[in-house]
Amino acid sequence: MTLFIFLAVLNGICISLSRILNGRLGLDRTAITSSYWNHLIGFIFLSLLVLLVHDSSFSLPQNAPLSAYAGGVIGVLFVTINSLVLPKIGAMRTSLLVISGQMLVGVLLTLILLFLKGQTLLYMIWPIAGMILILLGVYLNQQRQANPDA
Repeated sequence: MTLFIFLAVLNGICISLSRILNGRLGLDRTAITSSYWNHLIGFIFLSLLVLLVHDSSFSLPQNAPLSAYAGGVIGVLFVTINSLVLPKIGAMRTSLLVISGQMLVGVLLTLILLFLKGQTLLYMIWPIAGMILILLGVYLNQQRQANPDA
């Protein structure tokens, strides 16, 4: 379990560094260029990693549905939007808002799954409370940024 906790923290560090580096590249070039280079270098690195780790029996999925590739499109959007936003509002605020968005989507998916399972509102109270707290935190942070003297 400790290894997985370490890997999760390492993942967070890598994501933060990636955001900052892509934001910096977005300042020197454009957000699209930053996203392009991010994904090109990532593709080359992952391709080399696959060649090194997997044996010769590695093959691409033949019958994967088109929706299986949505993660790539979402990844491109994420890096492009992040490269555009980070230089404007800063690394800390960007990270806070990205994490808030991730939490909101997680809570919404939980609510949808609970609803589809036919759970009562009692089971949904904690995810709803969590969503309200996230939204309240984002709102209060925005108010504090808008009125630093208050």
